[in-house]
Amino acid sequence: MAALGRIVLNVNFVEVPVTVKDSKGKLVAGLTFRDFKVFENDTRVQLRLFTVDPAPLSIAFVIDQSLTSDVMAKVNNSLGAIQGALTPYDEVAVFSYSNGSHEWTGFTGAQTNRVPAVLALAKAIGSEELVPVNSGPLSGCNIRENGNCVDPNLQPGRSTGSAAGVITIPKEIHTLNDAILAAAKELSTRPKGRRRIIYVISDGKEYGSKAKIRDVQKYLETNKIAVWGTAVGDSARWGEGFIDRLHIPFTGVWDNVLFQYTVATGGELISERGTDGIEKSYAKIAEEARTQYTLGYLSHESIYDDRLRKIEVRVDRPGVEVIAKRGYRPSGQDAR
Repeated sequence: MAALGRIVLNVNFVEVPVTVKDSKGKLVAGLTFRDFKVFENDTRVQLRLFTVDPAPLSIAFVIDQSLTSDVMAKVNNSLGAIQGALTPYDEVAVFSYSNGSHEWTGFTGAQTNRVPAVLALAKAIGSEELVPVNSGPLSGCNIRENGNCVDPNLQPGRSTGSAAGVITIPKEIHTLNDAILAAAKELSTRPKGRRRIIYVISDGKEYGSKAKIRDVQKYLETNKIAVWGTAVGDSARWGEGFIDRLHIPFTGVWDNVLFQYTVATGGELISERGTDGIEKSYAKIAEEARTQYTLGYLSHESIYDDRLRKIEVRVDRPGVEVIAKRGYRPSGQDAR
């Protein structure tokens, strides 16, 4: 009898982790698959998977070391609480950034002795809270010889000055995009069945990265990675996360790059100012990421089309907030 030929069927199976909260911001439990409707590119799809089973987490922590020294001290003091928010089934990698990103460790068991040791190494002093002066008698250089500044670079018209005597103050470097991309590349190697999370502790400022936000976001969408985080410093303002999620025009909060990542990928950002609040945010976010509703469906789009596919999740309950990724891009990993 001749051997039968092998039949290969390329199917694009899509998983969508979903968080549902009530009007007070508390998680809504007890929903069933009948409560959910999922749309891809405005076409409703049939659910093939619905589960509330806790998922093991692969979390890449990204720590902003360009924070001011007072905020950095609070973050440093909070890092010991990270391990307590995780389970033995989770795994952790640690990154930091200021002027460039740095990987402190690849993925390791969340409850190993290596984690607190690495987090201790990732602590930083932070930047000084100085207000630069770029004009007037206090600008430039007050050490002069024959009417000229001893440092020629500070002379008007030189590299840091102008003919009008105004010094151009260099912008602070915050390479958030580069750090998220580095963490995402490490996360993309993690096996199926684990929830891929980038957890950023930052004020959300971005300047000086080689990577552009659109390219980083495309990589996240393709590799099923969600960005969550704790906003600290100037970004920890009351109501900012709420306003941003509604995307109210002219509010200016979209200048905070971290909000853009969390909203697009289905993560969440908690704003905290004090050490105690920052510590509690780790456990809160880990719990939410672990206990999301997981929905799955077969896409009606071609697997060979790598354009962004829009996702909308609706819940048939009044007064609830639904948090899910806004889209995804197919990859070879999706073939079943």
